[in-house]
Amino acid sequence: MNASSLPAWLYTDPAFFELERTKIFRQTWHIMGHVNDAPNPGDYVTLDVLGERVVTLRGQDGVLRSFHNVCRHRAAKIAPLSRGSCGHRLVCPYHAWSYNLDGQLAGIPKWQGFEDLEKAQHNLPPVEQEIFQGFVFVRFEKGLPSIAEMMAPYTDELKPYELEKLVPNGRVTLRPRTVNWKNIADNYSDGMHIGVAHPGLSRLFGTTYKIEAQEWVDKMSGELQQNASENWSERTYQNLLSGFDHVPADRRRLWAYYKLWPNVAFDIYPDQVDFMQFIPVSPTQTMIREIAYIHPHTTRELHAARYLNWRINRQVNAEDTSLIEGVQSGMTSSSYTKGPLSPKEVCLASFANRMRTLIPQAKLDRAPSP
Repeated sequence: MNASSLPAWLYTDPAFFELERTKIFRQTWHIMGHVNDAPNPGDYVTLDVLGERVVTLRGQDGVLRSFHNVCRHRAAKIAPLSRGSCGHRLVCPYHAWSYNLDGQLAGIPKWQGFEDLEKAQHNLPPVEQEIFQGFVFVRFEKGLPSIAEMMAPYTDELKPYELEKLVPNGRVTLRPRTVNWKNIADNYSDGMHIGVAHPGLSRLFGTTYKIEAQEWVDKMSGELQQNASENWSERTYQNLLSGFDHVPADRRRLWAYYKLWPNVAFDIYPDQVDFMQFIPVSPTQTMIREIAYIHPHTTRELHAARYLNWRINRQVNAEDTSLIEGVQSGMTSSSYTKGPLSPKEVCLASFANRMRTLIPQAKLDRAPSP
């Protein structure tokens, strides 16, 4: 008997979306960014996700710590930017309460009448944090294994990229999509649509694209072909690859993609590394959060390759956006409940099975009665 996809109602139902908030995303590891997004004391990065606000802050001692980005006085956002610097203290823009870089409440304006307040009881609450090969993750409740355990199947093959040395190439981009987050996650790990819907990737990869599903991570990859593409951007990018000596020879023509359960993806290219985070907003809205990282040393060839990479993937993203919007619309059709999965769709089957395990209602073909 063939495996089946998740039923369509899970991609539109508000009640199921609330179950996902509590059963999945409270325990999920959320990516903040990279250690080199905040290299100096007072530097910080922030993340807003499903009603929570987090700031990861570099202390005077050089240590990165993560806190709830919420003032203990009236819940104002203390660190306002996606990435910035607060100097020696975080100062709330609402009533000027200030916090040291280790999260301790440092000062309250005297005129506000809080002379008897126990400051130690109003420090910023910490958020659990883990750093994996330079990338910073946080979570709000325990449940999943550590990032190191989840990524263990691929730890060794990632080491040659020296991810901990990366630096940001620009700032975080936010791209809203009017689709359920699972449609983006499904599409990212779907291998069968590459040859159908992405002619550019088909020209680059030929028949080399493959997928595999580990317990917590999907991997997709393709080898860029030696024969020159008919497309100028693709052909020029191909020609540049042989000159890159900052990655091992067997990785110079490899594009590899890793999706960490449930909604973080890493695109590993020979010229740069991107992460994408599919942040649920509502049952039919998702915010894609992404940024590119590069090694500090650069050449004219690497700079050109990154531009060409952007040109190629801009087209791929446009194609994917059209695809997932079409699927999201189809999920409301009375003709569709769920579809069969091919033995080749191992990543989609793995994802669906985990959803059904964590939230038993996902086994139902149609939404239960209220």
